[in-house]
Amino acid sequence: MRSAKKDSGKPKDRWGIIDPPAISDWEAAHIFLEVARSGSFRAAAQKLGQSVNALRRRIDAFEREMGTPLLIRHVNGVQPTEEGFKIYAAALQMESASFDLLLARKSSGQQIEGEVGLAITEGMGAAWLIPKLAEFQRANPKLTINLRCGQKPPDLLRLEADISVQLQRPKEADLKVVKLGRLHLMLYAARSYLEAHGYPATIADLTGHRFVVMADEAHRWEEDYRKKFPEISPTKQIVLRNNVSSAHLSAILNGAGIGILPTYVQAIDIDIVPLQIDLDSWADIWLTYRAEAKRTARIQQTIEWVTQIFEPRRYPWFRDEFIHPDRFADHYKGPPLSRAFVNTLIP
Repeated sequence: MRSAKKDSGKPKDRWGIIDPPAISDWEAAHIFLEVARSGSFRAAAQKLGQSVNALRRRIDAFEREMGTPLLIRHVNGVQPTEEGFKIYAAALQMESASFDLLLARKSSGQQIEGEVGLAITEGMGAAWLIPKLAEFQRANPKLTINLRCGQKPPDLLRLEADISVQLQRPKEADLKVVKLGRLHLMLYAARSYLEAHGYPATIADLTGHRFVVMADEAHRWEEDYRKKFPEISPTKQIVLRNNVSSAHLSAILNGAGIGILPTYVQAIDIDIVPLQIDLDSWADIWLTYRAEAKRTARIQQTIEWVTQIFEPRRYPWFRDEFIHPDRFADHYKGPPLSRAFVNTLIP
C-alpha cells in the first residue's frame, strides 16, 4: 500500500509541467473590488450585507496573499494603491467574465418558447435594450419578445405587458418591483452648436443659450426646468419642445440647442459633448411584473436577462453614485458596446 505524502504546499511538478499559481479565495477579490468601488468599508458592507470588521479581515488576508498593500486607509474612506489599481482592473474583468458565465449557463439549459410582452421607455428600449436583444434571442431562439416602447408605463394588472422597465415606481400592491439601477442626466450639446454659441461652464452662463426640451403630458418638465434653471426664460430660450426621444436627440445632434440626456450616451459612442455643469439630476430605473408571472419560465428567463443588462456593477453609468462620462473607461472593463441608432437615445 502506498503511503500518503503530505502536501508541501509547493506547485506540483508532473512530467515537467508545473501547476500555475492560483488565487485561493476568489470571493476576497470580489470583496476588494466592492470596497475599492464604494470608496469605504462601511458603504461596501451595506451593499454586501456583511460587517465592516469582516470585510477588513478579508481584505487584510487578500493583501497578504497578493504580497502588497492594495488600499490606503484614510479618514474619509479608502483609495487603491498603485498596485491596488492594477488588481482593481483585473477584478473588474473577472466580474465581467462571471456575468458572461451566468449568461452562458442560462443559455445552455432547456429551451423555452412563447411570447413575452416587454414594455420600456423609448430611449432605453431603442438605445440600450435592442442592441443587446440579438444575443439573448440567439440563446433563446423559440422566444418571441413583443416590445412596447413608450413614455407611459403599461397597466400590468390589465395584461398590457408581462414586464415593464420604467422610471416611475409603481404603487400597486399586487406588483413585484425591483430597482435595476439609476439613470443620471446631464446637459449636452453638439460641437457645432458650441462652436457657434460658446461653451457654458456654469448655470449662469446658460442665459442667452437655446434649449430643446423633452416634454411630458403632465408638464413635469416645466417644474424641473424652473427649479434647475430659474434664470432661463421659457418663452425666449426654449426653441423646441417635443414628446419623442428620437426627435429630441436629433435636435441636439443637429445643433438646435442644449438639451438633457442620460450619461450613457457616451458609453455607446454618440458624438456629443457633455457640459461641465452639475445638475444632480437622476431617476431610478424600476423593473416591474405581476407576482405570479415569474413562475412562467419564459417570463422568468426574460426578467433575469433584463436584470443582467442593467447590472450597475457591470455598467457603471447605472450606479447610484454619479460617474462622469469622462471616467467611464476607468470603471468599465467589458467588451465594446454596440452603437445604437443615433436618433433614439433618451428615456
